[in-house]
Amino acid sequence: MAVYFFYGEEDYNIEQEIENLKKGLDKNFLEMSYKTYDNPKFSDLISILYSQPMMFGKMLIVINCLEYLSKTFEDKEIKELEKALENSSQNIDFVFLAQFVRDSGKKPDSRKKLFKLLAKHNPKEFPTIPTYKTAELEAAIVKIGKSKGLKFDKSGLNAIITQIGNNLRQIDKELDKLKVFIYPKDTVTLENVKEICISNEDLFAFSDYLMLNEKDKALLEYRKLLDTKYPLEILSVLQTMLRRWIIIKSKAKKLTPFEIAKLTGLHEYVVKLNIQKLKNTNLKDLVRLKRSLTDCEYKIKSGQIADIEKEIENALFR
Repeated sequence: MAVYFFYGEEDYNIEQEIENLKKGLDKNFLEMSYKTYDNPKFSDLISILYSQPMMFGKMLIVINCLEYLSKTFEDKEIKELEKALENSSQNIDFVFLAQFVRDSGKKPDSRKKLFKLLAKHNPKEFPTIPTYKTAELEAAIVKIGKSKGLKFDKSGLNAIITQIGNNLRQIDKELDKLKVFIYPKDTVTLENVKEICISNEDLFAFSDYLMLNEKDKALLEYRKLLDTKYPLEILSVLQTMLRRWIIIKSKAKKLTPFEIAKLTGLHEYVVKLNIQKLKNTNLKDLVRLKRSLTDCEYKIKSGQIADIEKEIENALFR
């Protein structure tokens, strides 16, 4: 039996770590040997910790505990939890998971009694890698690429960071596309990245027209993107960029480009370019568009929309 405490913002790395733990389970009984619970009531949590595995061998139980870390537990509850952890089945591994919203800058309160208890059990933080930590981010990209049989020349690696940023999950998806695109070759180049990956520049041409209320030109750029990209892919990247643009626009007069780079995960050079391009853009327009696209995304993902392309188009140009 092992207990792990994972916390942080980089959901991709957390997911990879849990997938590694799942490799120790019997694949034939995975539905029964892998369980997740979302902030269960304290009494239910204690019952879960005293669970017994079935005949199929080891189990892995992931307990999302983010809400727990904002609560105050009594001493007797902490002692009861500690006892349950000590007496759990030897054939069950537990992961206590506190996953924060990406780029929120939040961390668990290390003063909390629960944090101190969980921190005794294989604690591991999963922070996002700032784009300005180039060497660390390059190493992460190379690792993801290696798992897909990909290599990079220096310009290709730099282009991924400059063009995509530090979102490892998005990078993972883009590398899947690149693998298919460059086959039978296995080395990603600058030209490959420019041709196949959505970039900030792709969206800036579109958003520049949108913010200037030149809707005919913006619509043309949007439909150009649809020639090579799925609508939800465009929406996802645009949502990320809008969030970053809102931060940049609201902080440009208060913080240095380096400080903004730390907040957004963008390279400092990219931040400087964005500050200039957003110079004549109204912050309220950015916020309005972000809300409109968030509503649109909710409707699509909840199955309320049949024509996804049209719904995104309406959200953009209403």
